[in-house]
Amino acid sequence: MHGPVTEVLQFIDLTTYTVVFLFIVGFIGGLVSGFIGSGGAFVLTPGMMSLGVPGTVAVASNMCHKFPKALVGAIKRYKYGQVDIKLGLIMGVFAEIGVQVGIMIQRHILEKFGPAGSNLYVSFIFVLVLVIVGGYVMRDAIKMKSAVGDAVVTPPIAKRLQKIELWPMLTFKTANLRISMWFLIPVALATGMLAATIAVGGFIGVPGLMYIIGATSIVASASELVIAFVMGLGGTLIWAYYGTVDIRLVMIILAGSLFGVQLGAIGTTYVKDYMIKYVMATIMLIVAVSRFLAIPKYLNQLNVTSLSEGIVKIMTQTSFYVMCFALLVGAGIILFNLFKARSLEKAIPVPVRG
Repeated sequence: MHGPVTEVLQFIDLTTYTVVFLFIVGFIGGLVSGFIGSGGAFVLTPGMMSLGVPGTVAVASNMCHKFPKALVGAIKRYKYGQVDIKLGLIMGVFAEIGVQVGIMIQRHILEKFGPAGSNLYVSFIFVLVLVIVGGYVMRDAIKMKSAVGDAVVTPPIAKRLQKIELWPMLTFKTANLRISMWFLIPVALATGMLAATIAVGGFIGVPGLMYIIGATSIVASASELVIAFVMGLGGTLIWAYYGTVDIRLVMIILAGSLFGVQLGAIGTTYVKDYMIKYVMATIMLIVAVSRFLAIPKYLNQLNVTSLSEGIVKIMTQTSFYVMCFALLVGAGIILFNLFKARSLEKAIPVPVRG
């Protein structure tokens, strides 16, 4: 199995432009990751693919860079008391099973349809999941903002599931909830499968922890970093065995993201709960547009459609520009809120003794 994958995949040439672009993408991916708890791959995978990196290589390299970055983010947010380690580790173990299944699916598609089929699959799943989850999270953020007061309300589904006594029941102190292990498993498996197939588990994992398990968005986004570490470590070893990890991309992205993830984690201590959901939903929906515009190119390569090269080129370029716009919007919202909150904090007068 080692041969077929490495024969059809081409690693891209690195120029000054691609190195700088990847570093910036890494920084913003880290910023988003530290802020919303997702591995940031829904920014990083499309970012790499927009430079011509094959989908499978982008997914594998993304997983490789994820686990050290997730570890840094988890440690940072653990210091703020936001991480439920028990929840993260239990979810991580089951998510690792999902990773194995996801890698099998991705390898099967690559073998049967080649890089174009793999790219189409990655892009299609991206658009589908981003639109559904992004729309749901945005709706929830709007409802939270308009709600009276700052009280955290447990979502209806999570409230019902927490009442069902199905052995073994697990108690999570930091997350302040008690729930059956059997309701954690589907969320964890889905997180792992998605992480392995498109390198994104966080935007299934984080909403799953919030809406199905019942954790607050602060605890969910922080604990997801523990899950990302466990998944990333196991997935990297398998992808590396099949020769699909481009260590050059990993190191460049990691350099940018390790800086960004700490800044993003600091930002969570200054903003309201609904703002994390706003940022998450906004980036998801813009990236969905970017990946949708890239799909015609892969359909042409598979001879499913026969659009003119000119149209495909315009759509591909537009996809890249929309991707850049998503990165700027995401980073802008996070940094604006961070600096705004810090300036307000400094403006509060210190009581004078005496």
